[in-house]
Amino acid sequence: MEVVNRTEVPEYKKIEEVKIPAVAETALDNGQPVYWINAGQQPVIRLEIIFDAGAWYEPLTGVSSLAMKMLTEGTHSQTSAQISEYFDRYGAFLEPQSGSNRASLAVYGLTKHLPALLPRIQEMLADSVMPDKELNHQKNITLQNLRVNLEKNNFVAGRLIREKVFGKNHPYGRNQQPESLEALDRAVVADFYQQRIQNRPFRIVASGQVTETEIMLLNQYFGQQTAEPALSVNGAQKTVLGDPTPVLVEKEGSLQSSIRLGRLLFTRSHPDYFPVLVLNEVLGGYFGSRLMKNIREDKGFTYGIWSNLSMFPNEGYWLIGTDVKRENTQETLDEIGKEIQRLRDEPVPADELETVRNYMAGSYVGSLNTPFELADRYKTVLFDGLPADHLSTYIERLRAVTAEQVQEMARRYLPDSSLIEVVVGGK
Repeated sequence: MEVVNRTEVPEYKKIEEVKIPAVAETALDNGQPVYWINAGQQPVIRLEIIFDAGAWYEPLTGVSSLAMKMLTEGTHSQTSAQISEYFDRYGAFLEPQSGSNRASLAVYGLTKHLPALLPRIQEMLADSVMPDKELNHQKNITLQNLRVNLEKNNFVAGRLIREKVFGKNHPYGRNQQPESLEALDRAVVADFYQQRIQNRPFRIVASGQVTETEIMLLNQYFGQQTAEPALSVNGAQKTVLGDPTPVLVEKEGSLQSSIRLGRLLFTRSHPDYFPVLVLNEVLGGYFGSRLMKNIREDKGFTYGIWSNLSMFPNEGYWLIGTDVKRENTQETLDEIGKEIQRLRDEPVPADELETVRNYMAGSYVGSLNTPFELADRYKTVLFDGLPADHLSTYIERLRAVTAEQVQEMARRYLPDSSLIEVVVGGK
């Protein structure tokens, strides 16, 4: 048996590229696209039916999420209990979701059970009846969760920064309020379902053990239905109207303050995306970042501080966030400003930049372990209009970023007073 000498550091290998399975594409008989990835060793599948029905298309905040949840709550022939029992019988799991631009119904299960699952999925999408009892139940759950979260500083700060960056009437900046949720009656939810989901265009993404057999089944159940163009029902203001005025929400008795700093940015297709991605990682994107070393390790003000790029299909923004003791709020803000100033003034040392790029390359490879994770990466490419080689050249583009580019990005996108400040708790 080979003896491992644990006093020696293991040999280090730099990740230069990664081999990614190709995504296959076809169209159903009705013209709706299907993308699939046949990968993985387990006989499982994740099937996602995706609609243009997220917040971008909402007439009222929260209606998309509620409409998607109601898909599992009953059809003309099946009650919510019967739907739940049926999928439980096959060990399958349903996951309705609504995001910034898209809404989806996903099902996880064994590939061999797909013939039994597809008829029910198709029925749920085409024949949702939205019973009043179940609708009120979903509203009450959502309302209770919202009221609980509105007592949390970090939740309120997150809502406010999006509102300040995009504008309170923009789809990415609008926030649900208890009174607006209570105003969502069955007629509003049903109208959204009929105009954006029922017999409307969709895209299917399948991942796991998927072959031509499963694609033929999808065509049998989803390729024969009509897919009339969706109707526009969005009443939101699409132009970004941000407000740079700082916000301080004083909460008497609060021991901590939640800090959020943000600014409008761009989408993943922007030519500065990769240099700014590396800049963000240096600043606050991982545990060894400058903000963590300064504000957590040196000052001891927080358990964690982070920065990230939140990219939506139509817009993007940069966000820095942390929770600190109330009395350390202003000093934390000052230290964040100092770290940003240092990035503008000094090139990142070669060894630090190499560490960051290696970490990012390793994290990227680590996010491609399962077929479902691969599909999530491909969805970003497919639905955000990115080049076909985005995934295969990702590491190459990271490694091409120089210290000079990082410094230039800091000067261009993080000048003085570029970040909108939100503090909830107090100073």
